[in-house]
Amino acid sequence: MDTVAPVPFVLGQTVRRLSYGLEPWLNLAPPPEAPPGAKKIDASLGVPMGPQLTHRSWAAVIGPLAQRQHGVVARRQLLALGMGAQAIRGRVERGVLHPIYRGVYVVGYRRISRKGRWMAAVLASGPDAVLSHRAAGCLYGVLPPSLNSIEVTCPRGGRVRQAGIECHEADLREDEITEIDGIPVTSVFRTLIDLAGELKPRQFERAWKEIEVMRLTDRVSIAALLARHRGKRGIAAMRRLYASTQQIPVTRNEFEERFLALLDAHGLPRPRFNATLHLRGRFFEPDCLWERERLIAELDGGAVHKTDHSFESDRRRDRILLAEGYRTIRITWHQLRDEPNEVVADLREALAPGQSPHPPGM
Repeated sequence: MDTVAPVPFVLGQTVRRLSYGLEPWLNLAPPPEAPPGAKKIDASLGVPMGPQLTHRSWAAVIGPLAQRQHGVVARRQLLALGMGAQAIRGRVERGVLHPIYRGVYVVGYRRISRKGRWMAAVLASGPDAVLSHRAAGCLYGVLPPSLNSIEVTCPRGGRVRQAGIECHEADLREDEITEIDGIPVTSVFRTLIDLAGELKPRQFERAWKEIEVMRLTDRVSIAALLARHRGKRGIAAMRRLYASTQQIPVTRNEFEERFLALLDAHGLPRPRFNATLHLRGRFFEPDCLWERERLIAELDGGAVHKTDHSFESDRRRDRILLAEGYRTIRITWHQLRDEPNEVVADLREALAPGQSPHPPGM
């Protein structure tokens, strides 16, 4: 499948209007009055339909529908509007409709936004499908954007197999489904439940933390979902995280993230990252701080610490911290990459009971 670039768009206060290259042929004037005896169809589509609709009238019907759906429409929607199979085929041949999945088309240009591709995957997976798992996490902004293997959830027994779409089966309750920018999607906490069984522990922690930082809420509580889905894959890990009183570490870069992974892999206690210390009227922000052991680990990237000013500042800082009872270990990127076992051994020794030069609180 060809990779396509996102469609440019302009945000309005209440309406997101997308440009899909419809202008050369699309008439956005109000749809024509239905002829006498015309059949009224789904009110959500907002238009009366009948056999006398012209080409331009059809454009006025399809255009707004595509705009509401990020530039894509489903074949079943066009059939429900009253468009015949031959008319659909003709628009595909003329380049008005571009197939993206079986039974789903991009309207106008072939370009499509990330949300348009998510919407297309949902439409291609059946009328009751919703975006879920990693794709839902991306939509909420708690996971980095990705278009690899878009995930959706369909009712049990209703799976529709499509290339490029990973379809899960589950009977979702009403309070586990919502809509974001017109895209049906699993609710925030239901998305967490699904991700708990798929992400690595640290990836899941970061997703959880992002939900806290973004203050995302849900119609149903995490506690209720944990009870509802007892026994589901990943639920035990999620329950432990929910009950934990420890703060989830927030790292600033890959260096800190890899250092945390090394600590976790060897069972070493986690420090506070980028904590603040107020000593002698100054504020210090060590990279990693074990408060009870009064141990600091500084993760030294070469570009930051090679200047004369940084060299002097680091040594002054280390001297003050040592005098106040804090030991400092400096770890470089190369040491972390090439000598991880030695780094772990030194940290384990430094964190052992009785190693602090001053007992905590003195």
